[in-house]
Amino acid sequence: MRLSLFLPLVLLLPSCAVAASQPSDIQSALWAGRSVVVATSSPGNAYAGGASVVLAAPTAGDISAIGGTLVAASPVGADALFIGGSVHTRASIAGDLRIISGSAIVEKPVGGDLAVLAFSLRGNGHVQGSTFVAAANVSILNGSGGPVIIYGNTVVLGGTFDSDVRVVAGDRLTLLPGTTIRGSLTYQAPVPASIPESATAAGGVVYTEVSYLPGADVSRTLALASIGIFFLARVLAVLILAGLLTGLFPRFASVVIDEAYTGRTRHLLLTTLLGFAAFVATPILILLLTLTFIGFGLAILLLILYVLLVLLSLVYAGILVGGLFARRLSGRAQVRWSDGVLGAFVLSVVALVPVVGPLLTMLLASFVAGALISIFFRFALGHEEELADGEVV
Repeated sequence: MRLSLFLPLVLLLPSCAVAASQPSDIQSALWAGRSVVVATSSPGNAYAGGASVVLAAPTAGDISAIGGTLVAASPVGADALFIGGSVHTRASIAGDLRIISGSAIVEKPVGGDLAVLAFSLRGNGHVQGSTFVAAANVSILNGSGGPVIIYGNTVVLGGTFDSDVRVVAGDRLTLLPGTTIRGSLTYQAPVPASIPESATAAGGVVYTEVSYLPGADVSRTLALASIGIFFLARVLAVLILAGLLTGLFPRFASVVIDEAYTGRTRHLLLTTLLGFAAFVATPILILLLTLTFIGFGLAILLLILYVLLVLLSLVYAGILVGGLFARRLSGRAQVRWSDGVLGAFVLSVVALVPVVGPLLTMLLASFVAGALISIFFRFALGHEEELADGEVV
């Protein structure tokens, strides 16, 4: 088996593929359970699965194990395939070793190839064959007899490597003192590797600087694109909410619009001041209530109502703009869902104008907040008003 094979084939090729060449009188062994301790030697292939698997007896053939925690404490006479949350091999593997796990520790020698897909790998045992690793943190401390290919974030190499070594590091590559590479070292990383004077590479060192962080121009473009996407998403959400509230509750939207359309200048000013005072005073009141044990629950309720008031004020500010357009331009008293969508869109665009846009949005939202508070208290206290069309609110 060579590294020219694809990684999925290297990692997932079933160990039982070798069983066809074994004599038919050699039986395979299977262990399964919540906690599995394999204490009986297997003359053929072995399979184990469980939340915790400990291989405490030698296996003459291949071993395949799946579990949360895998510990190989006895030698394996052929290939090994381990899939688990953590894998720890404390005995030698005569054949190939393939690991898929969160963390992997290989303490003893591997007679064949080593292929690992994990979050972290610490390899203390010498690998006779090829080595292929894809992990965030990689430490290979006892070299390898075949070619080495590593994809990782931080990579640490030590020992003797008899062939070429290729590394793609997202952060950095470090060679320990005394590391010997009899082939060439080719690596890509954002910064040059830390190579002590006692470390040697007979075939030379080829470094390619690769920055995985975007430059200033790319960062600026990404920032503008993110702002644009956020703005479009926010506008779309406001448009949908404004259309729903206007379409589902047209009478309530008409009442809010009447507050601005039929009210006198003094009424408009007082309503705006009431809403602005609610925006400013409510957070202070919530903070004071949180200082007392009794008022903490009331502060939470008041905070929920405050967030709801701010949200409705911003949405109904757009509905107000759309309703005023409908009454001024078309003379139509009945508000429609399209008026709410149009007004919300116009207000979202106007809000982008420096200074003037946020100020106008704040004034409209303050007026709507005051109108919502006034409507609520009129409804709660039972005060009725006659609308222009004779309906009672």
